[in-house]
Amino acid sequence: MMNEIKNWLRSAEGPGTRVPHAVVTRCPVCGDEMRITRLHCEGCGSALEGHFTLGRLQRLTREQVQFVEVFIKCRGKIKDVEEEIGVSYPTVVARLNDVIQAMGFEVRQDDAAAASRRQQVLDELAAGAITATEAAARLRSV
Repeated sequence: MMNEIKNWLRSAEGPGTRVPHAVVTRCPVCGDEMRITRLHCEGCGSALEGHFTLGRLQRLTREQVQFVEVFIKCRGKIKDVEEEIGVSYPTVVARLNDVIQAMGFEVRQDDAAAASRRQQVLDELAAGAITATEAAARLRSV
């Protein structure tokens, strides 16, 4: 993914153009959030110093950004995300909850529990342990 971005930047700006590095958002030593303290204008050489924060999306790890890209590509359909990245429903929900927390939002535990109960019903339906009618009724109550 990063190589695609670098190649796009090179082609957009011409051959030999330096590609800027991505902003490091976590300290490689202790894992704390990094802060931007200086901005510099390449055009006029001006600089601005202070304490700047990153937006919510810049708080995500590379893996979380890749997950968000797949999630958006799949239009938020968890089943499609499952198929795209080859993981189970609970794993998709767990990764989504991780992204939500990393962005500074609260993950409601009742949402996570409901997702787990829905997946259990779907697994039982797939295994033939319950009928489609029973599964539909149980899903409505979740």
